[in-house]
Amino acid sequence: MNVTDRILPDRSLVALAQGYTWLPGLLRNAPGGAAATQVLGRPALAVRGPEAVRFFYDEDHVRRSGALPGPVLSTLFGHGAVHTLDGDAHRARKRLFLPLLHADRITALVEHVIPAWDDAVRDWGAAEQVVLFDAVAEVLTRGVCRWAGVPVDEEDGAPGRLAHDLVAMVDGFATAGPRHWRARRARSRQEQRFTRLVEDVRAGRTDAPAGSVLAAVCHHREATGEELDAHTAAVELLNVVRPTVAVAWFVAYAAHALHRWPQHRERLRGGELSYAAALVHEVRRFYPFAPYLVGVAVRDLTWQGVAVPAGGLVLLDVFGQNHDAGLWGDPYTFRPERFRRHVVDRDELIPQGGGDPATGHRCPGEGLTIGLLEALAQRLAALDYAVPPQDLRISLRRLPARVADGFVMRDVRVPAAPRTVHAA
Repeated sequence: MNVTDRILPDRSLVALAQGYTWLPGLLRNAPGGAAATQVLGRPALAVRGPEAVRFFYDEDHVRRSGALPGPVLSTLFGHGAVHTLDGDAHRARKRLFLPLLHADRITALVEHVIPAWDDAVRDWGAAEQVVLFDAVAEVLTRGVCRWAGVPVDEEDGAPGRLAHDLVAMVDGFATAGPRHWRARRARSRQEQRFTRLVEDVRAGRTDAPAGSVLAAVCHHREATGEELDAHTAAVELLNVVRPTVAVAWFVAYAAHALHRWPQHRERLRGGELSYAAALVHEVRRFYPFAPYLVGVAVRDLTWQGVAVPAGGLVLLDVFGQNHDAGLWGDPYTFRPERFRRHVVDRDELIPQGGGDPATGHRCPGEGLTIGLLEALAQRLAALDYAVPPQDLRISLRRLPARVADGFVMRDVRVPAAPRTVHAA
């Protein structure tokens, strides 16, 4: 069936209204994991499954340039970002991010974030209550800026303001309401600040630590041999800092999981490193993050008998694949043990995209996310705290989803001896 054989209603408003459940619903009864639809005024092919991931990330089939709507670029990624490139231009820009895949860089980032966490925990103990999501966003901002070589004035509350803007960029990319306009203002404000920083480094007014992300961005050259213009360099610097701070979503989700299923908390407290890794994979699989990914058909394509014309959209159902009973058996059961027996296949678990991160569009910061979440989940499990009455719901209609009240904690302390978290 070709999506142009009949006129399909545009489902853009339905996609916004249904959020994470839209594509899984569309594909629920679709043979072969493929279905026709229309969004943004264009015919679209929705796909799911490991083979579909490989199909989606094949540049002979799908390109990313022209796929992302302007509002998403104006909030989440920035105009001119690596996410908008294909072919040699994409691979050349991707070389800027590949060092982030190295284990020593992940370790170094964790080693910058952990002291910021430990400092924050001391303050949390004196506070009446702590909203974990907000507090962790600031912890991550302090840590990643130190690691990346980005100067932040610690004396005037700058880490908190930057953290607020970085969270706003993620929180408002998929809505037409006030969150979206906050995201636009936040990106504009920080792009201007980071552009000035790049210009100051290049003019010798500010030092960029040798080997830092800041230095790499300022001196990176494109496939043409030219330096990035200052604005694009700022966009890419933000595309390292912003997704690192977005790990706050996963930390709040980990807290949610440890509260709902406290047996996992005790396992983490026992210091089992392999269990920490398994829990992190399960948090990333179970909880909602990216709903789907969008590409543009390079030519007329057919997948599992469903066709889309050149220039149409291809939608990869991320949330649906991470909750596919055919892959996971009991997908709506939170069960970290599945990853102690199951080797994680690159194209099965795709919370941050699929394909090869070295050459494709899979997030190069995925390793950083996993390393940070392993370290912070263990430290979270080591704390004692009360969980007061609050809204712990996670709406699948909200894009991006998050724990409604951000996971509020009271009476936070590091115990002298392990004891179980209690609910007030």
